[in-house]
Amino acid sequence: MSNTPRITRRELLRGAALVPVAGALAACATPAAKPAATASSAPIATSAANPLGVGDKPLEVWIFDGGFGQDYAKNIHQPLFKSKYPKVEVKHNATKEITKVLQPRFAGGNPPEVIDNSGANFMDFGALAQDGQLQDLAALLDAPSWDDPNVKVRDTIDPSVISIGTYDGKFSVLGYVNYIFGVWYSQKVFRENGWEAPKTWDEFLKLCETIKKSGKMAPFTYAGKHPQYLYEPLVTLAAKIGGNEVMVNLDNLEDGAWTTEAMKTAATAWAEIGAKYLMEGTAGLDHVQTQTAQNKYQVAMLPSGSWLENEQKSTTPADFEYGMFTLPDFTGSDKLPYGTIHTSPGENFIVPSKSANPQGGMEYLRAMLSKKAAGDFSELVRTVTVVKGAGEGRQLSPGVSSATQAVTTAGSNVVFYMWERWYAQLKDECKAATGELMTGGLTPEKYLERMQKKADEIKNDSSIKKFTRS
Repeated sequence: MSNTPRITRRELLRGAALVPVAGALAACATPAAKPAATASSAPIATSAANPLGVGDKPLEVWIFDGGFGQDYAKNIHQPLFKSKYPKVEVKHNATKEITKVLQPRFAGGNPPEVIDNSGANFMDFGALAQDGQLQDLAALLDAPSWDDPNVKVRDTIDPSVISIGTYDGKFSVLGYVNYIFGVWYSQKVFRENGWEAPKTWDEFLKLCETIKKSGKMAPFTYAGKHPQYLYEPLVTLAAKIGGNEVMVNLDNLEDGAWTTEAMKTAATAWAEIGAKYLMEGTAGLDHVQTQTAQNKYQVAMLPSGSWLENEQKSTTPADFEYGMFTLPDFTGSDKLPYGTIHTSPGENFIVPSKSANPQGGMEYLRAMLSKKAAGDFSELVRTVTVVKGAGEGRQLSPGVSSATQAVTTAGSNVVFYMWERWYAQLKDECKAATGELMTGGLTPEKYLERMQKKADEIKNDSSIKKFTRS
């Protein structure tokens, strides 16, 4: 894994286009005064039973109502918190539009205590950090764990959570779920048709051709309206071919990082999939529509993360049996071995520093990181958290078992990227450009030139703080 990234940021928040223009401009020009009783109020005394100094102030929680839904918060996390702090009123809220709903709250100086800042339109972490909006969670890390007073919270979670969640030298973003990325399929369908998960790119192409010729279903699809679902395997394939330095150089805005041979090879490979094997109409469909098409046996494979199984639970046939395979070897000369996987902490929770009760917000996260909360979460939403040992003895679903096995097989051959979190403009550009690549609107060369141009613009913009990793 990488060293701790050093992160600072530019203007207040991205996504102003999602807020009414007049309101956004007013908020930037004359931000509302912070209420008198705020986070600056001194917390109550800490103790062994109350290590973060939680009082009786209300606690407002906002959950991204996406792949994992919101029941886990209402039925697992919040009752556990209330069992210890019955006098604290927990105000539960959920939305699919985190930025649109909550950005004005930050601009107005009255953000809530806990936010699951996830989804396609999550708020820009770097901008929040640069503006001093994120609570330093060091006290949470050094607090005793919910389960064992002799073990600190930091020792109960995957170390990568701290590395990836550190901004400007401060740990301020808690990734709760171990996102595991790969190509997803129905094990039942593959078994009944004699299809096997490919281990080489040639095998992948042959499988796509076999499925296409069978006439039973389309070989491949992705969320055409959300092309980040496709740039993930594209960049991961490039790292497989060229080594982890491909990911690092993209993150560090190195000259020519987007136009290397590894990136060109990966872009060309996926452009061929787009030209030959996509389900008809893919470009106009979102993630739920493409995933539901797979549940209806209209398409065989799609790229996604380990939240997929839970997200589709209402439409998935009982015997569908999700499975996941990692990207195949492109050639025998790949720098990273077969089984290399992209995985990183996700479903990111933050405690706004200017909320009225940040101590309560941190204590809520401490409860979330208990083995009971994490284990119950895993069983309910069919995924794996970053809490060590939380899944032991739990009944895991086929998809989660498959993804977990892939991580075990990968061992230390794990890659991840940070540029989409660090540079919102680069993420937006890559979404748009990848969509055009997959529909034939851009050649691989023009696609990579476009991405390099945007990366260079960011690198040369002195108003944008730069991030690094190694």
